[in-house]
Amino acid sequence: MPEQNPESRLRLVTLVGEIVAAYVSNNSVPPTALPELMASVHGALAALDGQPAAPAEPAVERPTPAQIRKSVQEDGIVSFIDGRTYKTLKRHLTAHGLTPERYRERYGLPEDYPMTAPGYAAQRSALAKAIGLGVPGGRSDQRRTGTGG
Repeated sequence: MPEQNPESRLRLVTLVGEIVAAYVSNNSVPPTALPELMASVHGALAALDGQPAAPAEPAVERPTPAQIRKSVQEDGIVSFIDGRTYKTLKRHLTAHGLTPERYRERYGLPEDYPMTAPGYAAQRSALAKAIGLGVPGGRSDQRRTGTGG
């Protein structure tokens, strides 16, 4: 039976702190990822000792419906991870180890929550249409078939 006394728990927490400190001193880790990293290390060490692991997912404060509506702005989308505004969230999420689906799930966002700012999406759409993409017989098709100008 593994030790359950306060001394062994304190030893485990101290060890987790030392491991995370060593890792962070040699790797770039955003502050928002530290609780998850600590929980992961704690879980791994506790499993080695036969103790039940702490949940790997830290509690994340979910935004209110009003905050969700306000996060989608014409020129950018406010990230619930760091509060900064981005034209597209995909690269930002990848940097934090999340997929769009996982991000929506983590923060309780609807399935149709956009990953691209509406204004930026409209701008890119207009640019694509201007060069003939997505239109049958557009410039792109003309180049392939050798017809047109």
